[in-house]
Amino acid sequence: MAHGDITHIDIPVSDLKAGAEFYSGLFGWQIAEVPGYEGYPMWQAPNKISGGGLSPRSDDFSQPRSYVEVDSIDETLATVTQLGGEVVRGKEPISETSWWAVFRDPDGNTVGLYEGTTEA
Repeated sequence: MAHGDITHIDIPVSDLKAGAEFYSGLFGWQIAEVPGYEGYPMWQAPNKISGGGLSPRSDDFSQPRSYVEVDSIDETLATVTQLGGEVVRGKEPISETSWWAVFRDPDGNTVGLYEGTTEA
């Protein structure tokens, strides 16, 4: 994927099993836990392109969040603050070759960032 493409969508759910059954039944998504990411079932749409995960719902994660692939999270977060946004979660590792972060835009929307490559 190229810089700026939406690469992943997390959906908060109160019950991981019930959420997986709902979205699998509704959209035909394949949903499974991937080794190394237990407790975070990942979904893939029938087109084999779209995908994301089901995450436990919390006070600070109550709405779906899209993740945009970028060439550099560090540079993108610097630009976020220059443009009036704020960093919600700084760069954190997913694996040895991939990272994520979250920012809030000036209107209060939270958007995730993804950098790297992930085998899952």
